[in-house]
Amino acid sequence: MKVVNLKQAILQAWKERWSDYQWAINMKKFFPRGATWDILNLADALLEQAMIGPSPNPLILSYLKYAISSQMVSYSSVLTAISKFDDFSRDLCVQALLDIMDMFCDRLSCHGKAEECIGLCRALLSALHWLLRCTAASAERLQEGLEAATPATGEKQLALCLQCLEKTLSSTKNRALLHIAKLEEASSWTAIEHCLLKLGEILANLSNPQLRSQAEQCGTLIRSIPTMLSVHSEQLHKTGFPTIHALILLEGTMNLTGEMQPLVEQLMMVKRMQHIPTPLFVLEIWKACFVGLIESPEGTQELKWTAFTYLKIPQVLVKVKKYLHGEKDFTEDVNSAFEFLLKLTPLLDKADQRCNCDCTNFLLQECNKQGLLSEVNFAILVGKRTADRDPQLKSSENANIQPNPGLILRAEPTVTNILKTMDADHSKSPEGLLGVLGHMLSGKSLDLLLAAAAATGKLKSFARKFINLNEFTTHGSGESTKTASVRALLFDISFLMLCHVAQTYGSEVILSEASSGEEVPFFETWMQTCMPEEGKILNPDHPCFRPDSTKVESLVALLNNSSEMKLVQMKWHEACLSISAAILEILNAWENGVLAFESIQKITDNIKGKVCSLAVCAVAWLVAHVRMLGLDEREKSLQMIRQLAGPLYSENTLQFYNERVVIMNSILEHMCADVLQQTATQIKFPSTGVDTMPYWNLLPPKRPIKEVLTDIFAKVLERGWVDSRSIHILDTLLHMGGVYWFCNNLIKELLKETRKEHTLRAVQLLYSIFCLDMQQVTLVLLGHILPGLLTDSSKWHSLMDPPGTALAKLAVWCALSSYSTHKGQASSRQKKRHREDIEDYISLFPVEDMQPSKLMRLLSSNEDDANILSSPTDRSMNSSLSASQLHTVNMRDPLNRVLANLFLLISSILGSRTAGPHTQFVQWFMEECVDCLEQDSRGSILQFMPFTTVSELVKVSAMSSPKVVLAITDLSLPLGRQVAAKAIAAL
Repeated sequence: MKVVNLKQAILQAWKERWSDYQWAINMKKFFPRGATWDILNLADALLEQAMIGPSPNPLILSYLKYAISSQMVSYSSVLTAISKFDDFSRDLCVQALLDIMDMFCDRLSCHGKAEECIGLCRALLSALHWLLRCTAASAERLQEGLEAATPATGEKQLALCLQCLEKTLSSTKNRALLHIAKLEEASSWTAIEHCLLKLGEILANLSNPQLRSQAEQCGTLIRSIPTMLSVHSEQLHKTGFPTIHALILLEGTMNLTGEMQPLVEQLMMVKRMQHIPTPLFVLEIWKACFVGLIESPEGTQELKWTAFTYLKIPQVLVKVKKYLHGEKDFTEDVNSAFEFLLKLTPLLDKADQRCNCDCTNFLLQECNKQGLLSEVNFAILVGKRTADRDPQLKSSENANIQPNPGLILRAEPTVTNILKTMDADHSKSPEGLLGVLGHMLSGKSLDLLLAAAAATGKLKSFARKFINLNEFTTHGSGESTKTASVRALLFDISFLMLCHVAQTYGSEVILSEASSGEEVPFFETWMQTCMPEEGKILNPDHPCFRPDSTKVESLVALLNNSSEMKLVQMKWHEACLSISAAILEILNAWENGVLAFESIQKITDNIKGKVCSLAVCAVAWLVAHVRMLGLDEREKSLQMIRQLAGPLYSENTLQFYNERVVIMNSILEHMCADVLQQTATQIKFPSTGVDTMPYWNLLPPKRPIKEVLTDIFAKVLERGWVDSRSIHILDTLLHMGGVYWFCNNLIKELLKETRKEHTLRAVQLLYSIFCLDMQQVTLVLLGHILPGLLTDSSKWHSLMDPPGTALAKLAVWCALSSYSTHKGQASSRQKKRHREDIEDYISLFPVEDMQPSKLMRLLSSNEDDANILSSPTDRSMNSSLSASQLHTVNMRDPLNRVLANLFLLISSILGSRTAGPHTQFVQWFMEECVDCLEQDSRGSILQFMPFTTVSELVKVSAMSSPKVVLAITDLSLPLGRQVAAKAIAAL
C-alpha cells in the first residue's frame, strides 16, 4: 500500500495491529529520505490520534514511547505536543500524558544545533505551564469531589501532577534550561507566575498536608529559577577579614578626601567576592577604625583618623545600608557588629586611653544619629560598654584636654558656618572675616576644621572659597594703612592655609576644573608652577621665576633699603611672583661680596616680617635652586633658607604673627624635606612638639628595595594585617620600583607559599596592597605576569595548588575590581604616579582582530585551531567572538584589551592537547569568576570570554554543571543564550 501521509501511516499501523518495532521499521520504509520526524511533526500526529476517544489509545501510545526511546523524535517535539492538550476533564488521557513525561522529564538532552537546544528550553517552559494548569484543574476537581464526597480520583490525579512537577523541577539542568527560556520568552514566564498565584489560592484550602507541602516545594523551586545565580554561602566560620581591615586603613591614612561612593563600591565588591556576612563586615570596619585611632601618629594624622572614624565611616555605612536594601534590617546587623565589638574590651580600652575619652560612646551616638541603630539597642550598648570599661580609664582622663572625637564632631557644623561666612561680600566687613580666620589659626583649630571638611567632602569648596578670598586681596586701591594691613593679613592667611591644605591633602583638592576663557587664579598658577611637591622637580630658571625686571628691581630696593615692608597699595601676588628673581639678585650680591651677612639678615627679616607668604615663595625657589648647585656652592642658599625659617622677634609685626609662623614653618619643612635629604643637610625648624611629617623617609638606608619589599610583606603576612606604617612603606616602594617590579616581586612571594591558610591570607592582604594602584597593577598582572606564567612550561610547576589557586583568586579579584571601577576617576593618590603608556598595551595586543597578538603567536605555533563549537555546523562562528564584541566595548581601552587577550589565552589552553598545572590554573580562574559573580552581571569580565570557550569548559569535570554554564555566558544576548542552551542540553 502506498502511504500518502503520516496520519494514514499511523491509522494503517493501528488497523493492522503492528508491534512498536514493526511500526518503526515500516515507517522508515514509507519515509526513506528527506525531512526528519520532527519536521513531519510525528510526535504531534501520534498524540492527536492517541487522544481521540475518552481514553487514550494504548497501541498508538506505545508507538510514541518507542519513538521517544529510540530517539526518532526529540524531547522538545514531545513536550510541545503534550502542552497542546487542554481537556483536563479526561482523567485517563491526562494520566497517560503524565506517564509519558515521567519517562524522560529528569533526563532531557539535545545534541543538535544551538537553535534546537533553544527549542528544547521553550518546549520545557510550555510543558511547565501545562503541568501547572493541569495541577490547578486537578485541585479544583478535588475540591468539587470533596463536596460530592468522591475525593479519591481527584486526589490521585493531583498527586500524579505534583509528582511529575517535582521530578521535572528537582533537576538543576531543567531549571537552568527554564532560566534561559524565561529570558527568551518573558510573556510565557509571566503566564507561569499568574498560574502559580492561582494554584496557591486553590491549594491553600487543601486538607491533605502532604500534597500541600509538595505543592509549596514546587512553587519555591519555580520562584528560584530567575535567581539561580545569586545564591552564595557566606563564610560563617571565619571571624577576621584582613582585606576589609587593610582597605579601611589605606583609605583613612591616605585618602581622607576621596569620594565615598568609590569606597562603598570597593567595600561591597570585597564583601561579595569573599562572601562576608554583614555583621562581620561592619565589625571589621569598626576594628580597623579603632586600630587606626590607636596607631595614628600624634598631630594632623590623629585628627584625620578621628574625622574618618566619626564623620566619614557612619556616612559610608548609610550608603552601604542603601546597597543592602534586599537584606534583613541593616540596623540589626550594625547592632550585632557592635555586640561583637564590645567583646574586644582591650582594643576599646586602649583606644579610650589614647583619645582621653569613651570612644565607643561617641561612635554609638553618631550611629544612632544617622539611623544606623535603634534607640533601644543604643541604650543597651551604651550601658554594656560603661559596665565593661576599665574603671581606671575614667579616673585617669585629663579634664583639661578636650578629646578629639568630641572636637571633630563639633568642628563639622563649624565648617558649614565658616563656608557661609566666606560666601559674604569680602569688601563689606574684612575685619569681621579676619577675626574668623584668626580664630581658625589658634591651636589645632585649623587642622580640626580641615579634617572635618575633608571627611565630609567639603574640603574642595573650602579651598575654593580661600582661593576666591586670596584673589580678592591681590589688589588694593585708595586704602588706609589699617585697610592695607587687613588686606595683607587676609592674603597671607589664605595663602598659608591653601599651601597647608595642598601639602596635607594633595594639590588636587585645590585645582579647579579648567573651563576655557576663565582666568586661572593666582594661587593655582603659583602652586602648579612654583611650589615644590613630592615627585615634582622644578626648574629654577623657568620663565615663571623670571617676571618683569622693573618689578624685581623695585622689590629688591624695597627689601634692601626699607626698615620694613610697605603695605599700602602693595600688589601681593606680584611680590610673590617677583621674590624668586629678587632672591637670585640678592644671593649673587652676597656671593660677590656686595652685601654683608647683616644686610642679608635685614632683607630676610623684611621678607618674613609682615607676610609669611613671601618667605614661602622665596624658599620654594631656593629649594629648586639648591638642587641645581654643586656641593660647594650650596652653603649661602641653605643659610638663606635657615634665615627665612626662624621667627622674627619684633614688636612691629601684624596680628596673628605667631600663629602664621607655625603654619609657615610646617610648610617650609615639607618643602625642604626632599632637598635636605638629597644634600645631607640639616635645618632646625622651630618645633611645635609634634612630628609634622610622620610618614616621611621610612625606608631603611643602604638596603636594596627588593629586600625591603620581601621583608615588609613577610612581616605583614606573619601578623595577618597591614598597619598604616607598612602601607606608606609599600606606597614608597611602588613609587620607586614601578608597578611591574612591585607586582612581579609580590607575586613571586605568593608563589613561594606552600601552606593553604597562608596562601589565602596572602591573597587577602595582596589584594588590599594592590589597592594602592589597582588599575595599573591589574594591567601588569593580567597583561604581563599571568601570560608569562601560562605560556612558559618551565614555570608551570609554580602554578600547583595551593599557590596556583591563590593566584587565580587574586587575579579574578583584581580583574573584577578594576573592571567595575575603571570607568570612574582615579583616586588622588593614584593620579600622582606615572601612568603606563597605553601604546604599550596596543603593541602587545593589536586592535585589529585579524592580526595575531604576541600572546596568540606564542600559543598557536604547533596547535590546530581547536577553539570551535563541537558541532561542524557552528564552525562559521569566529573562534574569538565574544559578548564584548556584540556589546561593542571599546577595545582601545588597555584593561579591555588585556582582558580580551587573557580570555583568548584561556580558550587556547582549554582547546590545547597539552594538559598540566596551567590547565588546572585556568579551571581555578574560571571557578573563582563564577564564585564572585553577581546576578545579571551583564558587562562583567566574562563578557570577554569567546563563546567557543563554553563548550571547551564543560569538558572539564569540575566545570560541567548547568549553573556554571549560566554564570559564564552572557544571557542578555540571543547568541549567549544559544551557546548556554547548547552546552547545558548536552550535559
